[in-house]
Amino acid sequence: MPPRRAVPSSAERPLLGPVDPEQADAALVEHYARLTRIGYLVLPASLGRSRRVLTAHWLVQRSLPGSRAADSGARLPLPRRPAGEPVADPGYADLRLRVVRSALEAGMPLRRRARPRWARMPPFLPLVWGLRLFPRSGGADELALEQALSAVPGPCRAAHVLRGLEGLTDPEVCRVLAAAGVADPDAALAGADAVTAPHALLASPGFDPCSLHARPTDLLLRRRRTRAALAGFGALVACGTLLVMPGGGWGPDGTSAGADAHNPAAQRALEPGALRRVSPTYWQRSARTDFTVWPARGERTRDTGLLRRALDAWALPGPDDRSTATPRTPTGPPMGPPQLLYAGVVDEAAVVLFHDGLRIVRYAESRRAGSRRGGVLDFARVDGADSAGSNALVVSRAHGRVRYLTAPWVRGAAVRDLLAPHAAPRALPRDAHGVTAALDGLGDGAGGCRSRKALEVRDAEAVRLLTDLGELTPVRLTSGAPSAEHDVSGRAERESWARTACLLPAVRAGGVRSVNSWQFARQPLPEGGGAARWLCVRAETWRGTGSRVLAEFQAPAEPSGGAVAPGAVAARAAESPACGPRDPQVLAGVLWKSAGGRWYVLAAGSGQFTSLTTSGGVAGRSEGRLLAVRARAGDRAELNGLLADGRRVGALR
Repeated sequence: MPPRRAVPSSAERPLLGPVDPEQADAALVEHYARLTRIGYLVLPASLGRSRRVLTAHWLVQRSLPGSRAADSGARLPLPRRPAGEPVADPGYADLRLRVVRSALEAGMPLRRRARPRWARMPPFLPLVWGLRLFPRSGGADELALEQALSAVPGPCRAAHVLRGLEGLTDPEVCRVLAAAGVADPDAALAGADAVTAPHALLASPGFDPCSLHARPTDLLLRRRRTRAALAGFGALVACGTLLVMPGGGWGPDGTSAGADAHNPAAQRALEPGALRRVSPTYWQRSARTDFTVWPARGERTRDTGLLRRALDAWALPGPDDRSTATPRTPTGPPMGPPQLLYAGVVDEAAVVLFHDGLRIVRYAESRRAGSRRGGVLDFARVDGADSAGSNALVVSRAHGRVRYLTAPWVRGAAVRDLLAPHAAPRALPRDAHGVTAALDGLGDGAGGCRSRKALEVRDAEAVRLLTDLGELTPVRLTSGAPSAEHDVSGRAERESWARTACLLPAVRAGGVRSVNSWQFARQPLPEGGGAARWLCVRAETWRGTGSRVLAEFQAPAEPSGGAVAPGAVAARAAESPACGPRDPQVLAGVLWKSAGGRWYVLAAGSGQFTSLTTSGGVAGRSEGRLLAVRARAGDRAELNGLLADGRRVGALR
């Protein structure tokens, strides 16, 4: 670089005074390419070539003065012509100052508390989508100059450009830099000396932001961003639509004015007059015997207000409505007009029962509610119900008491205490609509399992035992092997259930349809301790999944004749095919203490087992399906069995 030139006298270079905006506009049009080149060269290379091009154009287009006042009162040197003669164009000098100042501001690092400046923001105009714009590629010299400029601060780049491209002397460069806001112009000039490239390279086509090449942006990235933007826009539109949907809330007559009410099908499903009502005698000639042939019963089947409130709470629950549902039971509105099963007053509540082919829905509100003040909705799946599974529904449950609505084909109802197998059942009165009297003593109170009341119904086929496990549908109790399940009958089966009934809370509130108890083995106990019974208790659900299996060990009853102790749970499993029609095999073991104080590992398998083995803490083997091995308190053993077909099966778990 040449040494700094001496400062000329004021007569050698005219100075800039107030600038006319019209004169500046004419200078902008005439020198647009030169001004954008200055901006491009002063901007930091970290912006990238495409953004530097757009930012340089944006800075120049925003550089026009807004009034006739001079810029900060500065008097700036006019540019030279190539021969060194000054150009009498104060408008250009003013625009150049503004471009340099904005380019320097654009390259400053952002600070949290700094006042935001428009030059640091992405360019608003010109706006280019889908293309990258950049000057023509230069040679090795241009590349070296680009790297040298990027290595020095912005004021040094500005000083080099004003020297080499504008031909200003060092004092003139200092004046421009000072007017542009540079704190130390002399240091900027000293830093510019580090750029040793010839000044002629600054006029190279490689630094011309007005002569450009165009290439597409990253097409794959653009496609992904477009898809994400469309998805976000769609979600925004959907949310906005939901927010502006019409809906006036609860009307004065207790009906909702939600958006679903404007759908014709939903509107018809909410009409009490559209409810399906079955004739009271239709079940007698129907080929089916299930909930679909239950007639509409109750003294309020024509109460339009109650039915409308129940349907409306089902379709669009209000903020005061509460609901419960068995596992995997949908709680949405009906697909069409449901079937009305019951509408009446039970105890202190007005109750409505519906059936839509998949679910039983019960709505209950206070009998004193004159308008819609919140109700309780209960949902339970009943798809695939047969005559045995549709004998009764829970119509009311309050204060430890439960009432049932029995099927029209039920000929008689009685109460049987499962824990008293030898006691005769007690007749249970029913009203004209089939609602039973309340059953007391469900046996789940704080006093322990002292009673377990069951509903005994008699139809044309059999006498069946049903018990309440906290849901709309009572659970059917059966006995027998998986391939021959049948309703509980006979003294032996009732005695077996007497020691199993207290285990029923283990499968409570699981959408249970039926519980079967199967005695799969009887085992003589060591030391003459009598005979123990092994049972497998399997709970099936309405939805098909979620079955539960318990292996129960019943030690001999005490000869005192008092209350019989419930059986002990030896093993339990969920979602297991054991004890079911698909896999009617089960193997279980227990650590048992004899009357003499000695411990044994007892194990039993169902009929297809040919040998049993234990390993781990206790080692032993037996031929057949029963095993008894001496052990110590706290021992743990691994139990396996061999089936007649050669398969090895582990214990239930």
